[in-house]
Amino acid sequence: MKKLFILLFFSAALAFGQTASAGKQSGTGYTEKAEFPGGDEAFKAEFHKMVNGYIDMKQYAANGLFHFIFDIDVNGKIKNLQILPKVQNSEMFIEDMMFAVKRIKKKWKPASRNGQPVESKYVLNVTFTSDHFDHGD
Repeated sequence: MKKLFILLFFSAALAFGQTASAGKQSGTGYTEKAEFPGGDEAFKAEFHKMVNGYIDMKQYAANGLFHFIFDIDVNGKIKNLQILPKVQNSEMFIEDMMFAVKRIKKKWKPASRNGQPVESKYVLNVTFTSDHFDHGD
């Protein structure tokens, strides 16, 4: 009886786990990915221009490769920005980077599935160096 109970417990847990993961996967697909006007390079150029124009990077210990992960909603707006790895003053860093992103005036064309706009994730890889200095005149 004890073995039967254990067998039923594990088979129920396995069946529940399969159902939950299949549901998550079916809702994330899209037939056309999100696109920034001018492509990925145009977005990177705009982003770098806004960071250099509005953010004092000397406040942060940001050296190396960072992954900016965000959602592009059905209206083409960026939301839910995450930055990895974390840095000193991470919350302030994320707020400043979100400010720079919001300064970009162009909207994304959202991803679509069967002709309908859907929310999607985007990953932007950015390399920062903190060895900025003035050369003088």
